[in-house]
Amino acid sequence: MTQKFYVKGGTPLKGEVEIGGAKNSVLKLMAAAVLVKGATKIYNVPDLTDVEVMLSVIEGLGAKTVYDKKEKSIVIDSTDLTSITAKYELVSKMRASFIILGALMSRCREAIVALPGGCAIGERRVDFHIKGLEALGAKIKIENGYVHAKASKLVGTDIYLDVPSVGATENLMLAATLATGSTRIQNAAQEPEIVDLANFLNAIGADINGAGTSEIVINGVTADKLHPIEYTTIPDRIEAGTYMSAIIATRGKGIIKNVFPAHLTFFTDKLLKMGANIKLLEPNVLEVSCKNRLNSINFVTQPYPGFPTDLQSMAMALLSTANGVGIITESLYENRFMQVPELRRMGADIHQDRNHAIIKGVKKLTGAGVAASDLRAGASLVVAALMAEGNSVIENLHHIDRGYENFESKLRLLGGKIERRDDEIMTPDNLTEGTHNESYI
Repeated sequence: MTQKFYVKGGTPLKGEVEIGGAKNSVLKLMAAAVLVKGATKIYNVPDLTDVEVMLSVIEGLGAKTVYDKKEKSIVIDSTDLTSITAKYELVSKMRASFIILGALMSRCREAIVALPGGCAIGERRVDFHIKGLEALGAKIKIENGYVHAKASKLVGTDIYLDVPSVGATENLMLAATLATGSTRIQNAAQEPEIVDLANFLNAIGADINGAGTSEIVINGVTADKLHPIEYTTIPDRIEAGTYMSAIIATRGKGIIKNVFPAHLTFFTDKLLKMGANIKLLEPNVLEVSCKNRLNSINFVTQPYPGFPTDLQSMAMALLSTANGVGIITESLYENRFMQVPELRRMGADIHQDRNHAIIKGVKKLTGAGVAASDLRAGASLVVAALMAEGNSVIENLHHIDRGYENFESKLRLLGGKIERRDDEIMTPDNLTEGTHNESYI
């Protein structure tokens, strides 16, 4: 049976929540471990379906892995690779697994990787990945839905990205790590996850400078310079922003632990302008609260360090009950407003005009049955359900499970009335007392 979230809204969230490892970082660190002969151990690994998919991709190459969910660690031993193929049935489940292309080209000088296909939030082409690898000396052909890449050797060069693509920057960093000479990536992505990958690569013996700026220089090293390490993944800034939004949306007060505040500067600034209260209690601990109705703001999603597109839907949920009219311009993905019709079902007043969403704040949202269309849209519907009056049912949880570890358990620690159930015949009107210690009525 299909699992659903059952949520009773209207309760201010209070308490503490600890942020896990960054999904968008750990997946790339796992791919980078393929460069190393020996056993590399990665800590602060979240329990997500995306992590399971990446494990399957790496195991398909012949690497040995041990995933300890209690310790939140993964050991990857890539001493002996037996395959250079990443199959479609795995890559199609998660676009991020396409990052294995750069790792295989660096380690083996040959790779056969399935094209990742479509994406719910919009077109995410791999042209920049391909052109960058060709500039390094790879011969590439695309046949039957697979990228076939091969090179007798990779030679460093200057590569300019037309857009600061995160995936292309990461793939090219991996490929250039064992190239001959220096590679300079201009207009590179600057996300914290890029910095984390560079730090990991440098720790295993690479020579990379400039990560976190628009120009990254990779001085190629020889394979014998690389060695296995133990490494801890950075906290997930998007998960942190989601819990911050949920606490503020319900006019609650909570403490967010294991967060890097500098990774959320732009988002935090917007929350403060809306009327939220955010205090730095310790270097990696934030206190978030909100007593009054928020004020509307306008913003445009941009590559880091601008407003993160992954938190756009959460901000839209907040704006749905704010004073005045707010305008969101989504500049990165053409289908990133898929939460709009679902929020309207809950009473939100949102008008969409191409890549602009005009949100007129209403006094309250009301519970409804809604469905997640993608990862972040799904999380925003949970936030909306927690702030709404009455009961909500949220379907398509497989989207949410891709990027949020123990989502409902962490929300319950904050006092949120939410549980996951299999019973398909239930509706928002017959939400009954759960099997947990709390009553959800």
